[in-house]
Amino acid sequence: MDITDLKGMLEAMVFVSDVPLKADRLAELVACDRALVQSALQELAEEYHRRDGGIRLAEVAGGYQFRTAARHVEAVRQLNCSKPFRFSRAALESLAIIAYRQPVTRGDVEYLRGVDSGGVIKTLLDKHLIRILGKKEVAGRPLIYGTTREFLEVFGLRSLNDLPTLKEFSEIDLDQEIADLPLPFTADDQAAEESSV
Repeated sequence: MDITDLKGMLEAMVFVSDVPLKADRLAELVACDRALVQSALQELAEEYHRRDGGIRLAEVAGGYQFRTAARHVEAVRQLNCSKPFRFSRAALESLAIIAYRQPVTRGDVEYLRGVDSGGVIKTLLDKHLIRILGKKEVAGRPLIYGTTREFLEVFGLRSLNDLPTLKEFSEIDLDQEIADLPLPFTADDQAAEESSV
């Protein structure tokens, strides 16, 4: 199989998939060496980047997925008639604690936030942004939480290593960044979350 055919096959499979596809899985499906598949995916990503159109081939959550260009988010929202959700401070604080300190217990989250976080954690579980990793080997064996693959997809991260560092946080306008996040919550979710805290 020549590289043009391989890129075409990979492009088609990634296009029809609704989850990021890993290079290992694609290599199995096309019966090719993983390094060759990885190289072809990188070439495809560069081609889409050079084209500077409305679609990008992005490396997300350890796999590859087509994504719309960030500058076209408003046009896509209008097409889908969706309103951008504003992440509540409670949800964002809890999610940040879990993302940076995982695995953590609910008690760890509540200690750092200083308030009950049961409702927020339940909402994050319902939205599949966090998951239960097991039980901590201490008295009472509390549940421990970590982020999910969906978390990486929502935030456009390849892995947890792509989370911003403290220095990077100090250099960005957090309020604007938070306001621009297109997260999968509705106003009803936020109201339920806030009423349970």
